[in-house]
Amino acid sequence: MPTSSASTTDAAKTSAPSGGVQSLERAFDLLERMADAGGEVGLSELSASSGLPLPTIHRLMRTLVSCGYVRQQPNRRYALGPRLIRLGESASRLLGTWARPYLARLVEETGETANMALLDGDEIVYVAQVPSKHSMRMFTEVGRRVLPHSTGVGKALLAHTPADEVRALLARTGMPAATEKTITTADGFLDALDEVRRLGYAVDDNEQEIGVRCLAVSVPNSPTAAAISISGPAGRVTEAATDKIVPVLQQVAAELSEALASSGPGA
Repeated sequence: MPTSSASTTDAAKTSAPSGGVQSLERAFDLLERMADAGGEVGLSELSASSGLPLPTIHRLMRTLVSCGYVRQQPNRRYALGPRLIRLGESASRLLGTWARPYLARLVEETGETANMALLDGDEIVYVAQVPSKHSMRMFTEVGRRVLPHSTGVGKALLAHTPADEVRALLARTGMPAATEKTITTADGFLDALDEVRRLGYAVDDNEQEIGVRCLAVSVPNSPTAAAISISGPAGRVTEAATDKIVPVLQQVAAELSEALASSGPGA
């Protein structure tokens, strides 16, 4: 019996090729696969996608269930558990804090208020902001939630989402008009997303608030869907200013993407 126990312990400490603990890497890989699959999967699906044998997956899932990070449904499928919510909320706040130096650079180089926003379910949530130094400036409270259809960050975040998924989201949220310029039809919004893909950036032109113009880009390869933006009075964020601001936005987004990647596996 002692020999069997020691063998189990050694197996649990088996190192992965990256130098990490293999069982931990496998467990996190399974959680990410569950998230990619919509949050609920069966063991056979996980085995097919991960290439791991069913007994290994069953053992890992049993551990995750006992810790509260996964729960087993009545239909025997597995779903992401409630303990992940607290981790996600804390990570979102930290991501916003970490992004502040990049937003500060945006303010320095554009003169306008810079924001970072995430897609949380069907809503946009602002997680960081650095205000402009102008006396007339835009202010969005960190933690504020808005619907995607009336914001530049919403367009940037949804630009590469399949059209049927976008339509389903809009059907769930509705498309209330924040101003007379707000896009209020699904076809109109999908046309706007076509424009984002064509141009490489999104515009909110008086659609969330009259007199305010915003420019936004997504953060490439972000671990969670994220976008950065600048916002300011329409009299300052003109078409001519847009030509100067967009390359700065894209450069800062690329640098933020590299910083996020450098904290991942193998960093």
